[in-house]
Amino acid sequence: MKKLYTLALLLAVACCSFAQALRTPAQFVGYELGSQYTYHYRIAEYFQYMAQASKKIKLLPYGTTNEGRPLMVAFVGSEENLARLDDIRNHNLYLAGLSKAPATLTNAPAIVWLSYNVHGNEPSSSEAAMQTLYDMVDPGNSRTQAWLKNTIVVIDPCLNPDGRDRYVNFYNQVRGVTPDADLVSREHMEPWPGGRVNHYYFDLNRDWAWQTQKEVQARAGLYNQWLPQIHVDFHEQGVNNPYYFAPAAEPFHKDITPWQREFQTTIGKNNAKYFDQNGWLYFTKEVFDLLYPSYGDTYPLYNGSIGMTYEQGGGPAGGLAAQMRSGDTLTLADRIAHHHSNGLSTIETASANAAKILTEYKRYFDNARTNPPGTYQTYVIKNENADNMVKLEQLLTNNRIEYHTNLSRKASGFNYFTGATEGFNVEPKDIVIDAHQPKAVLLTVLLEPKTFVADSNTYDITAWSLPYAYGLKAYGVKGSMDLSGAKPAPGTLTQAAPEYKGAYAYVAEWRSVEDVKFLSYLLQKGVKVRVSNAPFEAAGKKFAAGSLIITRAGNKQADMERELTDAASKYQRKLTPLTTGFSDKGADLGSSAVGFLAKPKVMLVSGEGVSANDMGEVWHFFEQQIGYPVTVVRYQDLERIKLSDHDVMILPDGRYSKFPLERIQDWVNDGGRLIAMGGAISQFADKKGFNLKSKEEDKKEDKNKKPDLMPYADRDRESLKGNVPGAIYKVYLDNTHPLGYGYSKYYYTLKLGDDVYDYLTDGAVNVGVLKKDSYTTGFAGQKAKQKLSTGLLFGVEPKGRGTIIYLADDPLFRSFWEGGKLLFSNAVFMVN
Repeated sequence: MKKLYTLALLLAVACCSFAQALRTPAQFVGYELGSQYTYHYRIAEYFQYMAQASKKIKLLPYGTTNEGRPLMVAFVGSEENLARLDDIRNHNLYLAGLSKAPATLTNAPAIVWLSYNVHGNEPSSSEAAMQTLYDMVDPGNSRTQAWLKNTIVVIDPCLNPDGRDRYVNFYNQVRGVTPDADLVSREHMEPWPGGRVNHYYFDLNRDWAWQTQKEVQARAGLYNQWLPQIHVDFHEQGVNNPYYFAPAAEPFHKDITPWQREFQTTIGKNNAKYFDQNGWLYFTKEVFDLLYPSYGDTYPLYNGSIGMTYEQGGGPAGGLAAQMRSGDTLTLADRIAHHHSNGLSTIETASANAAKILTEYKRYFDNARTNPPGTYQTYVIKNENADNMVKLEQLLTNNRIEYHTNLSRKASGFNYFTGATEGFNVEPKDIVIDAHQPKAVLLTVLLEPKTFVADSNTYDITAWSLPYAYGLKAYGVKGSMDLSGAKPAPGTLTQAAPEYKGAYAYVAEWRSVEDVKFLSYLLQKGVKVRVSNAPFEAAGKKFAAGSLIITRAGNKQADMERELTDAASKYQRKLTPLTTGFSDKGADLGSSAVGFLAKPKVMLVSGEGVSANDMGEVWHFFEQQIGYPVTVVRYQDLERIKLSDHDVMILPDGRYSKFPLERIQDWVNDGGRLIAMGGAISQFADKKGFNLKSKEEDKKEDKNKKPDLMPYADRDRESLKGNVPGAIYKVYLDNTHPLGYGYSKYYYTLKLGDDVYDYLTDGAVNVGVLKKDSYTTGFAGQKAKQKLSTGLLFGVEPKGRGTIIYLADDPLFRSFWEGGKLLFSNAVFMVN
């Protein structure tokens, strides 16, 4: 008996020693949380330390950022649940219908996933993540230990480490000994490009579905291996805003289920209980809607979770202390406390309702398989552009959406491009997607031709349908299709390219970004490339304008053929060898209709006044997608640098002040090629010496006009009549012009505003225009629709020996608008 008593005493002492050994975040970093910002590496070290110190944490690295910082999640649970973590994951996927392994767990926990700091300059949440991790495994915390019996908590402390450290480095370098709460002080004035975005200035909270960025590809890959029941995305908003949490604002997407709506409210009420106890202000049901599918709340919702955004006041202007309009001072410690409270409250609610959550989760996916939402039960994507098709297949695979090929059928369905219901043939290389599958809701949201918008006052774009984004003809079929003989998800097959040797010339297509990569490679290897500026026929084949021609003439044959073979193999290009320069039809290869493509030296303008997001899209496109060198220059340096050292200048969207118009005009006249995008066009529109004119609304004076007696409360909604928060329009293209090479006679653009211009005259070319039937889908206000009924979006104006290319819409939007990338590439490489 004495031995048993001694053993029990030793165990008790050991437990106490363990509890004392577990260091709080403050003890670990050496200061109280909220007294200064913590660098990402210290946050990572704390999570690593805690994983070593506690048996209730399993740390999983899942990738790195562009700047080499680690990405990680901590799985937090009871020792029993962590020991069977892989079984829990498989069981969860079984409930979702994504694992064929039979369910073996009778007491599976609910899974709560907490994501912090996706916007780097909203930094309080990563600080809160450390405290939440500690509280969840603290042996002395009886509340949290009870929750771990039936919940697994996944904590991602920082989704955007590069952006966070950009902000923290700025703040720590400019702060004084005492925080200055005055919002005019420099510590509240974050410099361009800000820490919100990642290395390439992408907003990672708009990329969940598209997965264009390295961080998101890694994170979404892990997320889809788990598919938790609850996901919370922690954010910050303006300094003067009280805390926001669910339930969300309208519009809700129509496929969000009643249960998902209801349980958001359940969680929100529990959050409110603690805020009420502390006297903290908060609001719900405003501003943050649930429509656009690529957020940290909507993407989980369309994947069966209860997805929510939590927004704390503060953000980049928050600093360590910020004076509010109310006269109160908002501190970093306050912000941490609020996020910390809601993190724990959400876990508490999940634990209290774990059984119900799992039941409803299974019902969600069961319904998806047996009764998918939406008008159409089958979607057919026509393989009219093999490269874009491969990219779409990759997107579907990344999101675990099942699809089939190898079908030959006759069918009838809604044609996305004509808007008519018509008969068509399903061919073996087409993609056929049956909506009866676990990911039915997500695929319906991504593919629906028209998104129903219950409330037009929405937070983001209202149209994104993938066939328009990828430029691929598609059909929606109301019934199911016989899939006998179909092959599921074949994946991309890599074929060995033949050795290209001995021909007079070689011809390559120009239809996709893969062709741009091919050209980029050859130009950098010194291979001389030509382009056909008109269709021609040779070797029994038809070649469109824009086809690349690589001739023996002008190239060292052995070097050219080696590089050509390597490039064709690397980018899976199939070239047509020609034995003669004499064409069967059209211009011969030595004709003036065949132009020479010089290797352009490209300058990309960045800095204050430039939209960081739009500049980042261009930067990312050159570096990460086509592998072509680009020189990034600061806007304020345009007056002093030698512009003639570059052939192409790109002005991304932005609000440019003190624009050096005369200097840039001289550079264009001397042979420069200027690409003006979005708001940058305003520097040339309506200016003397330029052809471009803004298109204005019809503002005929009404002599009987009455005073505006509209109620003040209705003014915001009235303003929506001129709003276009992201709608899809059909652009009619002149594909005989180099800017339109590789396209049919139309292209679908995503309009983010009502910018449109009068048609160009005097030798300038109207390459992309709107007509009365151009509106396709998405919300556009009545006044905006009227203005966008006709006009210019893409045009080319010759100036002296140079050219200005106007791109009123963003063809690289968030890098997921695949159909526009060739248009942008034409501006860089083809137009001269």
